[in-house]
Order: sequence, then structure tokens, then C-alpha cells
Amino acid sequence: MQLAPLYPFVYRILKPAFPSCLWAGTVTQPSVALTFDDGPHPKYTPQLLEVLDRYNITASFFWLGACVNRAPDVAKEVYRRGHWIGLHGYDHRVFPSLSPDEFRWSLQQTQIAIANACGLDLQDVYKSVRDVRPPNGVFTPQTLKYLHQWNYRPVMWSVVPEDWVRPGVSVVVQRVRKQVCNGSVIVLHDGACGGQDCAQTTAQIVESLLQQGLKFVTVDRLWQQTNYPRPG
Repeated sequence: MQLAPLYPFVYRILKPAFPSCLWAGTVTQPSVALTFDDGPHPKYTPQLLEVLDRYNITASFFWLGACVNRAPDVAKEVYRRGHWIGLHGYDHRVFPSLSPDEFRWSLQQTQIAIANACGLDLQDVYKSVRDVRPPNGVFTPQTLKYLHQWNYRPVMWSVVPEDWVRPGVSVVVQRVRKQVCNGSVIVLHDGACGGQDCAQTTAQIVESLLQQGLKFVTVDRLWQQTNYPRPG
């Protein structure tokens, strides 16, 4: 059963309940954030980069450490092109299932993978790459407590078209168009599940939203709208 119709209701319930997460930017500015989970992927992410280059869009990527290690050249290319990088855990295990040590290890190992792949100083990555999106959107109050304690910023979403089950490009685009508004955080997937359609879906979404007068920004820009401290 597809859960896409439920996500708008979940968003409206969870956003006020957990205000320390980034769910969306301000509604007063016509900007949205395109975000991509589960990468980098050796085939699907380069296809997506071509689309983002075509429209001169800077997106936000939430990476799995294991995928960074498998496709370091792709990770480096994403970083080189100036996209915003966040963490999605090392291997997509949901955070509440991990012990505190495993949880922190998952985040730090992903940061280490990013530093190695992109040729960055590890200490700089520890300071600057600290946006975290929980796998499957699953978290608890304790999850958030740890993230804040360790100086990470939890990033969620406001538009979830459930592209990972591949309902069809037109269906995903329609869902985004129906739900999007100023400040939306749109979550798509360039990994093994859903990445097959990611480039085509993104191109159609971008065309549609540009026609609506929306501009694309990173999640960091949306954090700035909330006056949250900038990484580093």
C-alpha cells in the first residue's frame, strides 16, 4: 500500500511537535529545497547532476556512508559542483534501533567517508557537515536529544512523493505539484530504490516549479531563514 496520501497529514502533526527539526523554510519567500537521499549512486547520481547543471540548481544530498565508500568519485563530483551535503547514516539502519555508540559511529563513519572521497580535512567535515536526515524519517525524542548533544541539525521534509516505490514519473511530479508551496523541503531518492527515475522526475519537477515562480535553494539557506546557527 502506498502511503503518499498520508504524508501531508503526518507533516502537519509532527512539525509543531518537533520544532527543532527543519521541516520547511519560511512561507514568505518563494523558495524550495530539492533534497536527495540514499546516494551517491554510480549511475543515477551522475544522471541527476546533468539535470541540475542544465537548470543551474544547487540541491542538497543526504548520503549513506557505505554508498560514499562505493562511489567516491561520484561523491567528489557532487561536492565539487557546490551542492550541499548532509548525512543519512552509514547503512540506512533506522536510528532508534541503534545503541548510542552505534548511532554516533554511523554518523562519524559517514563523515569520514565524505572527507576521504572529497579530499577534505576530517576536522573541517566534522564541523561543517552536520545536517542529518533520519533513514525512513524514523526518529524519537531521544534521537533528537543525541543529535543536538552532538551538534548535528535534524532535517526532515514537507513534501514526500514516495518516489522510492516507483509509482511512475508523472505520479511523482503530480504529487509534488499538488503539495509544494513556499519553503517546501522536497525529498527524492537517487539511490538504489527510486534512483532509476530520479533524473527524469527532477527535470519535470524543476520545469513545473520554475513556471510557478519558485526558486531552488539548499537546506542551509532554509536553516538561515529560521536563524539557526550555521555549520562551522
